[in-house]
Amino acid sequence: MKKALSIFMMIVLMLGVLAACGPKRDASSTKDNGKKEEAAAKPEKLVVWEDKDKSGWLKKVAADFEKKNGIKIEYKEVEMATKMRDQLRLDGPAGTGPDIVTLPHDQIGQVATEGLIAELKVDKSVTDTFSQSSIDAETYNGKLYGLPKSSETPVFIYNKDLMPEPPKTMDEVYKFSKDFTNGGKYGFLALWDNFYFAHGIIGGMGGYVFKNNNGTLDPNDIGLNNEGAVKGTEYIQKWYKEGLFPKGIIGENGGSALDGLFTEGKVASVMNGPWAYKPYQDAGIKIGMSALPTMPNGEHIKTFMGVKGWHVSAYSKNQEWATKFLEFITNDENAKYRFEQTAEVPTNKALLDDPAIKGNEGAKAVAEQSQYAVPMPNIPEMGQVWKPMADSLQTVVTGKATPKNALDDAVKQIKANIETSK
Repeated sequence: MKKALSIFMMIVLMLGVLAACGPKRDASSTKDNGKKEEAAAKPEKLVVWEDKDKSGWLKKVAADFEKKNGIKIEYKEVEMATKMRDQLRLDGPAGTGPDIVTLPHDQIGQVATEGLIAELKVDKSVTDTFSQSSIDAETYNGKLYGLPKSSETPVFIYNKDLMPEPPKTMDEVYKFSKDFTNGGKYGFLALWDNFYFAHGIIGGMGGYVFKNNNGTLDPNDIGLNNEGAVKGTEYIQKWYKEGLFPKGIIGENGGSALDGLFTEGKVASVMNGPWAYKPYQDAGIKIGMSALPTMPNGEHIKTFMGVKGWHVSAYSKNQEWATKFLEFITNDENAKYRFEQTAEVPTNKALLDDPAIKGNEGAKAVAEQSQYAVPMPNIPEMGQVWKPMADSLQTVVTGKATPKNALDDAVKQIKANIETSK
């Protein structure tokens, strides 16, 4: 018994010696002390680039973040659509760039491929805050690269003096137009020779640009000449063929022609984006806004949705804290505050029924239509789609080609363009 006890004690002593000689667990690796390590790694400041004429709201939110985390937020305005990306290409590698930028989602594929922005690592509870379509817009090749800031999509805008209530279906819009259109006046107008707007009809009938395979777009699977796309284009053709759209709203000057007719009080309703609200109101038109009416097949018009998002620069040395700032500025409270300051509609699901948005007719229209919209493809191959589709649609609406032949030619050209660009 004594011998067995002695052997046991020797083993205990040896284990103690080995433990003492082994690697010591760093206190900072524990969960509690991990916070101390994180706090020690805090940067003095984060640099944020916001869009032109949109940074005013950041004064309050930046101060709130600094008070909570002890990190100063320095922000400046850079025009988002064209200059932000180009400036990041220069300033990022030079070490003078921002930690955080804002970009339209259709640029994500390109800037991610170039290595300009970092993949985001956030909890599912964060992404669940937003509509799935807006998260899809911020995702490229299955990886999340941004958090949504706002969205925009075409809606139904009508002159309340000519059309007191918005129709529920496109069949009603068609009937109204047949009765109303006469002597230079039109019941409804849309830029359907422009693929950005025409996609709503083509998509609503079952066409698609690139097949979406669980968040990854396949540029080899193009659905712009399938049965649904042909039916959608035939529906578009019908409005031009029957003289419900004037010849002057085709091509590059179509948008200004449409706006001119509407602001002159000659058009009862249009399909247009929220950017048109103010010019129409400034022209003295009493406008109403709603989600677009449903199509003859009972489906919603699947408009293209554009999402503006927040992104972390791949050159930032403070990516973890930059991500925390993104989570902070896009939470429900701050997203609502930004909407109140900028009128840009957030994609936070909890805000859809918030009085601030629900009580705003224009914002409500965008929020509702966004539920049926699809994000513009954000892969680089999308750049090869616009011109062939515009060319094909213009040959259809001018009666120079049948929808099937025009779309077949467009898809053939798109595939050739994609192959050439590789």
